[in-house]
Amino acid sequence: MRDGDSRLPACQARAIAALWRGLANRRLTTLWRLARVIGPLVARFSRRERMVTRINLAEAYPARSDAERGRLARQSLTHSTATMLELGFAWMGDPERVEASIVEVHGRELLDGARAEGRGVIVLAPHFGNWEVLNFWLSGHFPFTAMYEPPKLAALDPIIRQGRERRGASLVPTNPRGVAALLKALKRSEAVGILPDQVPSWGSGVFAPFFGRPAYTATLLPKLVARTEARVVTGVALRLPGRGYALHFLAADERVYAPDETTSARGVNACVESTIALDPAQYQWEYKRYRKTPEEAEGKPGWKRFRLY
Repeated sequence: MRDGDSRLPACQARAIAALWRGLANRRLTTLWRLARVIGPLVARFSRRERMVTRINLAEAYPARSDAERGRLARQSLTHSTATMLELGFAWMGDPERVEASIVEVHGRELLDGARAEGRGVIVLAPHFGNWEVLNFWLSGHFPFTAMYEPPKLAALDPIIRQGRERRGASLVPTNPRGVAALLKALKRSEAVGILPDQVPSWGSGVFAPFFGRPAYTATLLPKLVARTEARVVTGVALRLPGRGYALHFLAADERVYAPDETTSARGVNACVESTIALDPAQYQWEYKRYRKTPEEAEGKPGWKRFRLY
C-alpha cells in the first residue's frame, strides 16, 4: 500500500469524528430536517442501499403494492440517515440533553420485575429506531453489558467505545471471552444486550423464518438462557421525529426460552417482527438479512441462484 493510501482511512475517521462532534449539540428537529433532505438523495443515488431495501420489503410485505413499498423504502432510508446523523448526539451530546430526549418509557416493569426476582435480563436490541439511544438509557439505569465488534475504520474505535461506555456500559468482544462475560453479568442479575438480527458466522446459527423466509439466526440466546434462567425482553428506541424518543420494552415470544435452538431462533425472529410492527419505516431494511441461504449451507449445486443479493 502506498503511503497516501495508508493515510486515507485515518483521514476518513477524522472527518467522520468531526462530523459527529459538529452535530452532537444540534437540536433533534435540525437533525431530522437534515435527514429529510439527505435521505431522498440516498434513496436515489445509493444503488446498494436502495436495492437491498426494496428486496427486503418485497419479502416482508408481498401483499403491498409497489408504490406502497416504494414509499416505505424512502421513509426507511430517511430514518436510517437520521440515525447516522444522531450518532454524535447519542455518543457526545450533553448527557442531560440525551436523557431529556427520551420522553416516554414503556415496559420498564419487565426489566425491574426480573431483577427483583434475582434474574438477569437479556435485551434483544434490533436495528430499529436509534439503538444507540437505547444503549445510552440502559447503561444509565442498570448495570449493563453488551457485545461490541470494532469498526472497520480502526481510528474510530476509541471514539465509539468512549461514546457507548460513557454511562457505565461494559463492552465485551464477540468471542468466547465475551460470552463468558455476559454469563457472569446475568448471574449477577444484571442486564445484557445482544443483536438479534445480525447474520452470524457459519456454525453460530440456524435458519428460522423471518417474515416467512429462512434467515440465518444466531443461537447465542438459548445458551445464555439455559445457563442463567434470565428473562428476555425486546428493546427499541422509537424515533418521534423532531421531538425525541419513546423506549419500548416488549415481553419476548415464549419460544425464546425453548432449549431447541431452531425453536428459540423462531421466537427471536418473531420478537424482531413485533418491534418492526411499531413502525416499519424505522427498521434498517438496507441490511442484507437474507444473505446466507439454506441452499448454500447444504452445498446444493447452483446455490448462488437462490441468493436475493
